[in-house]
Amino acid sequence: MISTQSTVVAARDQVSSNLDGEAAILNLKNGVYYGLDPVGARIWSLIQEPTTVAELRDAIVEEYEVEPDRCERDLLALLRDLAAEGLIEVRDETNS
Repeated sequence: MISTQSTVVAARDQVSSNLDGEAAILNLKNGVYYGLDPVGARIWSLIQEPTTVAELRDAIVEEYEVEPDRCERDLLALLRDLAAEGLIEVRDETNS
């Protein structure tokens, strides 16, 4: 379960590249490519170092015109998808 207190970071078993503002990610474990739109690419760049979900949300709200609640919902959905594909590591701070 990912929450705003969780810390997320890009997994080691992937390589990524910025393609004209979007991100292309290759999962080295399964050989599958993934693509992210410009906002997803910005989030991807922010999680190259361990970052809390709350910090990510705050950064995106500051950089883009989006309501904090909507940003948080969309961010959590994206992070759940990335975690399910093995592209990020999630650390639940409440269990540390």
